[in-house]
Amino acid sequence: MIDLGCSTVLLALVLVAAIAYGARVALRGRAASERVEREGNSLLVSKSAMELFHWVLEPIGAACERLGITANAVTWGSLVLAIGAGLALAAGHMGVGAALATVSAAGDALDGAIARRTRTASEAGEVLDAAIDRYGEFAFLAGLAFWFRASSTLLGLTLLAVLASFMVSYSTAKAEALQLEAPRGSMRRTERAVCTILGAGLSPLAAALNPAWFVGPIAVAVGVVGTIGNVSAVRRLVAIARAARLREERAQ
Repeated sequence: MIDLGCSTVLLALVLVAAIAYGARVALRGRAASERVEREGNSLLVSKSAMELFHWVLEPIGAACERLGITANAVTWGSLVLAIGAGLALAAGHMGVGAALATVSAAGDALDGAIARRTRTASEAGEVLDAAIDRYGEFAFLAGLAFWFRASSTLLGLTLLAVLASFMVSYSTAKAEALQLEAPRGSMRRTERAVCTILGAGLSPLAAALNPAWFVGPIAVAVGVVGTIGNVSAVRRLVAIARAARLREERAQ
C-alpha cells in the first residue's frame, strides 16, 4: 500500500507541476535555463521537461540560500537518499524507492543551483558532485540487482544497465581527458535517471491493475537503459577514437 501511495503522489505532483508550468509558459513564456540550453534535447527528456524541472527547483534553491544550506550539504543529502532508495528497492518497495530517488535526483540538480546562487561553485565541488552521482546511481541499480537476484534474466538486465552507466560516463570522461568533444549520444545521466525512476514508480501502479505486472515496468526500464546505453557508449567511443586519430594525422 505504501508503494502505491508513493507512486500515486509522485504522479500527481508531476501532473500539477506540468499544469503550473504550462500556465507559466502561456502567461510569461518559457523559463529559459543556461544549463538546459547547454544540454539540449535528449532521447527521453525534452527541453521543455528539463525547463520545468529547473523552474520547480528555482524557488527551492532560493529558500536554501536564505536558510544557509550549502551546496555540499545538499550533495551529501542526495547520496543518503539514493542509498535509501537502493535499500527500498532491495526490499521490493518500488514506489518508496522511486520517491526517494526522485528527491535524490532533485538534490543532484539543486546543489549546482545553490552553488551558482551563492557563488561557491568550485572544481572541488564538481568532483564531489560527479562522484556522488556515480555512487547514487550504483546504489539504485545495486538495490534492483539484489531484488532480482533469483531471476537470471532480470539480474542480467540490471547488470547490463550498470555496465551502460559505467561506459557512458567513461566515454565522456575519456573525451574530456583527451580534450576532445564527446558526441552527445543517448542514455546520459538524466535519461538513465528518468527511465529507471519511471520504471520503478510505475511498477506499483501496474501491480494494482494486475499483480503479475509488478516487475514489468522496471524490467523494461533497465532493459532499455542497458541496451540503448551500451550501444550509445560504443558509438561514442568509436567517434572519440576516430577524432583522436584524425587529430594525430593532422599533427604529422
